[in-house]
Amino acid sequence: MKLRKQVTVCGGAIFCVAVFSLYLMLDRVQHDPARRQNGGNFPRSQISVLQNRIEQLEQLLEENHQIISHIKDSVMELTDTGAVSPSGHLPFRSANGSWVLPFDGRPSFVAVKSQDCQVAVDNHGQSDLQMLDVYSLLKFDNLDGGVWKQGFDITYEPEEWDKEPLQVFVVPHSHNDPGWIKTFDKYFLEQTQHILNNMVLKLGEDPRRRFIWSEISYFSKWWEGADKQKREVTRKLVKSGQLEIVTGGWVMTDEANAHYFAMLDQLIEGHQWLETNLGVKPQSGWAIDPFGHSATMAYLLKKANLTSMLIQRVHYSIKKHFASTRSLEFMWRQSWDKSSDSDIFCHMMPFYSYDVPHTCGPDPKVCCQFDFKRLPGGRVNCPWKVPPKAVVEANVEERANLLLDQYRKKSKLFRSKVLLVPLGDDFRYDMALEWDQQFSNYQRLFDYMNAHPQMHVKAQFGTLSEYFSAVYKAGGVAQGARPADFPVLSGDFFAYADREDHYWTGYFTSRPFYKSLDRVLESHLRGAEILYSLALGHARHAAMEGRYPVADYALLVDARRTVALFQHHDAITGTAKENVVVDYGASGHSERFAILPHIHPFMHTFTHRRRCQPRKATGADWARYLVLYNPVEQERLCAVSVLVNTAHVRVLTEDGQTLPVQVSAQWASPIQMSSEATFMARLPALGLAVFHLYNMADSPMTLRSDTLLRLPGAGVSARAVDPLPVRSHISLHPPSPCVLPMKSIRLKDDPQEVKVQMHFLVYGTRPSKDKSGAYLFLPDGTAKPYVQKEPPVVRVEEGPLFSEVVSHFQHFQQTVRIHNVPGADGLSVELSTAVDIRDQTNKELAMRLVTDIQSGDVFHTDLNGFQMQARRQFLKLPLQANFYPMPSQALIQDSQHRLSLHSAQALGVASLESGQLEVILDRRLMQDDNRGLGQGLKDNKKTVNRFRLLLERRDTGNAVRTGAPAFPSLLGHLTGAVLNHEVLALPVLPKKRGVPQLQTFCPLREPLPCDFHLVNLRSVVSQVVDRYSEEAIVSLSYPMILHRKGMDCSLESPSLGFNCSTTQGQLGVSGLLRGLDLQLLQPVSLTLMHSAPPLANDSSVSLNPMELSAFKLKLR
Repeated sequence: MKLRKQVTVCGGAIFCVAVFSLYLMLDRVQHDPARRQNGGNFPRSQISVLQNRIEQLEQLLEENHQIISHIKDSVMELTDTGAVSPSGHLPFRSANGSWVLPFDGRPSFVAVKSQDCQVAVDNHGQSDLQMLDVYSLLKFDNLDGGVWKQGFDITYEPEEWDKEPLQVFVVPHSHNDPGWIKTFDKYFLEQTQHILNNMVLKLGEDPRRRFIWSEISYFSKWWEGADKQKREVTRKLVKSGQLEIVTGGWVMTDEANAHYFAMLDQLIEGHQWLETNLGVKPQSGWAIDPFGHSATMAYLLKKANLTSMLIQRVHYSIKKHFASTRSLEFMWRQSWDKSSDSDIFCHMMPFYSYDVPHTCGPDPKVCCQFDFKRLPGGRVNCPWKVPPKAVVEANVEERANLLLDQYRKKSKLFRSKVLLVPLGDDFRYDMALEWDQQFSNYQRLFDYMNAHPQMHVKAQFGTLSEYFSAVYKAGGVAQGARPADFPVLSGDFFAYADREDHYWTGYFTSRPFYKSLDRVLESHLRGAEILYSLALGHARHAAMEGRYPVADYALLVDARRTVALFQHHDAITGTAKENVVVDYGASGHSERFAILPHIHPFMHTFTHRRRCQPRKATGADWARYLVLYNPVEQERLCAVSVLVNTAHVRVLTEDGQTLPVQVSAQWASPIQMSSEATFMARLPALGLAVFHLYNMADSPMTLRSDTLLRLPGAGVSARAVDPLPVRSHISLHPPSPCVLPMKSIRLKDDPQEVKVQMHFLVYGTRPSKDKSGAYLFLPDGTAKPYVQKEPPVVRVEEGPLFSEVVSHFQHFQQTVRIHNVPGADGLSVELSTAVDIRDQTNKELAMRLVTDIQSGDVFHTDLNGFQMQARRQFLKLPLQANFYPMPSQALIQDSQHRLSLHSAQALGVASLESGQLEVILDRRLMQDDNRGLGQGLKDNKKTVNRFRLLLERRDTGNAVRTGAPAFPSLLGHLTGAVLNHEVLALPVLPKKRGVPQLQTFCPLREPLPCDFHLVNLRSVVSQVVDRYSEEAIVSLSYPMILHRKGMDCSLESPSLGFNCSTTQGQLGVSGLLRGLDLQLLQPVSLTLMHSAPPLANDSSVSLNPMELSAFKLKLR
């Protein structure tokens, strides 16, 4: 009888929703002034208005249809369970084993316009060089090239420069790693501060001298200790052009493992420091040491208004190919860009390294003779056994001609007669003597060359931007424009090999514990940034600014800089000394716990003031409050788990509604446990929701998980051999508990089962001289199956909100969980692997997914969590060359299905056979790989790697487009967001006089369109410093950074658990934030240094698919 009443009520709801929706449509049309004008006679100027109204009506009809379908499905699920709750309460378990949960009561719809998916189907811009095609073309044969071992012999005719002399720019530099062999602080004390102190003195001795600097983390630390005179001299050197700041990031970021949020954040931190203290805006990018290069970095630099960039660590075969075709300078274009808007001019250094022997020309034996730090008597010499000679009048002619020969040969690899010659190395110029040796000897060479017109060369010291300006001038184009006949390139430069088959693919996984910690810190930092900005805005609105002193902002700045420092290409990569890694980790842990407590004051401001709906009485006021923060810009329906000290838990919403709770064991080991409470929560976009937890007798809404444990040799017959009895969109079929807990996935209502088997494998390292290390992956052949003597302990846990299978192996614990909740949580499989290989020697543990998806040799990996890049498995390359970075996602697909593996941490990934994805989970290596570190990887920690496995069915008639860039579906984007932006649980301790009356807070009037992502909402509190008094002039603004995601709509769209619509890239900002007034809306560059004219406050901003844009807001 009760079930019939529910069906009747829901059926009535369908009717009411239909009638009310039609009423709203009619009301909207009748009250449209354009509709009433001219008695229905529409002039041509109103045709577009009528068309828009028709489109709105169509969208309303579609939304109404989806709402009704959702309610109908819910009713059908209730009637199809085949049982009635014996107690009359929900949740209950039906006869077919499925759990029936209380109806959420909030129908949802997905209304995505076809135009918003066009980026995935359009023909994309043509490029002259597509890196995947270049890989297909090359033989990778590594022939001996003579003096340029990895290249070829270069010849020239002496008269080639008679009409247009060669311009040579020698660019002195010092590469300062913010931690590697020594810690950041030790490097600074022993070397970096001396480099910068000498720079101030030595550049001032001759106005012809130049120097470039990149790492602002070091520069800012030096600046703090510099006296007023040094600061003023430095500003003059910058203003005169003798000193150039290149890139200007907090660090020279890694480009393989780093997420684009952190890459951009460290760039903002550096640029904001520069603008505040030096008033300088970087023009050129300088990336000489990251181990491979990403197209994402090129895009970030372009959107930060840099016009040119330089890269160095690229596979030697690619360098040789580009040098042979004179394509070492090109316009780097994003793969989705149909125009040239994303183009940035890029220079690729042609030779092995960025040190002096490999920068003046193709012959390192000759170039080393012009590194005057290696003069006889010093601590550094030339490996080629021919030392440099001091330049004097007696030998200047011979020395100048020898050097010019190298310059001319190098220039033959480029299309212009302008040549760049870097002059430096790691931590160079720390002694005053080196400044004198390098600058004095080179100046004598330049003076001789320039004084002899028959040499047809003009040589000088220069900065990076001076070189690029000369290239543009020679090509007759504006700064940053494409010179005639220069190629356009799209793609990236992974994987990097510096010689032989030595591929730098090991660091994609090295020290995964810290890679995982980094991603957690980024999520917490972003949450703190947004909450702090909202708190300041509401405090100002309520005239309560005094409650938020600058000290809190200083803590936020410290957190920014800690996360920024870890993006350094020897930090997140896992390629620093053990004591340096500990130093990074200690800072990261302290910042993590420093950020979260300071979220609480912001939280109290919101939860005391603004709420989404009227509050009802909750009865007892002694409940434990739990505040949940949703860092995602859309409403979220998800399962939330919290540790509790009792199994008797009751959870209420703010308005007193009791929620279903699943109480389960939190296992510290296969047989030791504590309690965990899981409940389903609906959270407002970017908002805070309040829940009450009671310790009280069980209610019908509190259910304990059923647990089945299979111990080796116990002979227990596990029920988990059958499909897990969970009413979910995914059915999981575990095989025998002796093996691994998954063999296939089947989407709900899809008769076709997709084979998905999970294998664990082990790689060793080769027995020869060269072995795997922190950088290199040099396996001893194909992976071998992971085996152990005893079968694993298998635990199966079943309940109304989730069910999971956990397999306890000797070196890892594998958990496969499915959620029985609507939306993104319930549409993917949650995987976690707790790895502990501390007793292993030279082993690497891998997880391989084997499916029957016909993906061929093509798969896709993400670049920095920002975009997808097509990959191909090449049999002509060694196994290690087919691994790529996976910061957040990899996928395989065919004409029917797509399988995506979403990752919460950066790891290395490959697809070595059709239908496979393989991830390296951890590496323990006992030796150095001869790349300068001097250590292996022996400091492993027990690490939990977290994933989401998403299977999607392709709509019929939507074929996979070979060679086209891939884009995640809407569900794919949401799955990544769920994994990487977890709900932050903030317990509130009761005070002596009871718990404060906290209330749910909704900061947005409505969620953002579901193809928009709020990258960050920063606060800039003290932006300007008077350069003479050096007193801070307080200025408060809120830079808002938005990303409009590219989506593939050729995959089926299930219900997401919330209302989702798109707006063709339009976003109204003035009405976005509830309770705050917009006083300024100004487009700015991504790092906030360049401003466009302000927009009207009521304007909508417009973003193209894949576009990142920043806007400065002022709120009151």
